Amino acid sequence: MTPSLPLLQPAAGEARSLSVQAYYRIRELIVSLELQPGSIVDERALMARLGIGRTPVREAVRLLAREGLVEIHPRRGVFVSRVEAGDLAALSEVRAALESLAARLAAERRTAEDEARTVELLDELAGGGSLDERALFELDQRLHRHVWRCAHNAFLEETLDGYFVLTLRIWLLAIDRVSRLDRAVQEHRDLLEAIRDGDADAAADAMLRHVRGFEQAIRAVL
Repeated sequence: MTPSLPLLQPAAGEARSLSVQAYYRIRELIVSLELQPGSIVDERALMARLGIGRTPVREAVRLLAREGLVEIHPRRGVFVSRVEAGDLAALSEVRAALESLAARLAAERRTAEDEARTVELLDELAGGGSLDERALFELDQRLHRHVWRCAHNAFLEETLDGYFVLTLRIWLLAIDRVSRLDRAVQEHRDLLEAIRDGDADAAADAMLRHVRGFEQAIRAVL
């Protein structure tokens, strides 16, 4: 089993209610595979593990069900959703459309601050060969989230967050059987350079290639 890798959830730090805090914490357990696909969601165990009461945990589970990470079966219980082969294709279709749109908008709408951050990330990529798997997995998430922020569309960013999290779970299920993680992260170089240069077409094309390449790599081992 692959050791737990970090799931970035920037909004988690702003969570005020216990139910939302529980949502982010259980979400990470599911995506990181500490709660395996198909396993039962033990309410009491989660309450003890998180130090949170029954009501916030139940509310969190309802939120996770909307996101497709758990399935609620009356009289049977709550289960972590399984990963089906068709999930990858469906997610890739949506991400290909929405992430390429985000990349296009990022190139068109980037601010001076966004551009400075893009240059910083390109510098990180240049030194990516010395990063371990954990650091590379985190960097990949930061790269995608940076593109979404540069698009300056909160609705698009929130939508992509949900689909990206589902995709990360599939990636972690297959990570030991696919090409080295650093190769996947380095594919973002063309994307970031296009955003930095304001080339919307090139940015959209680079993101599209990345999403499709990811699907092909994962599909080959599932």
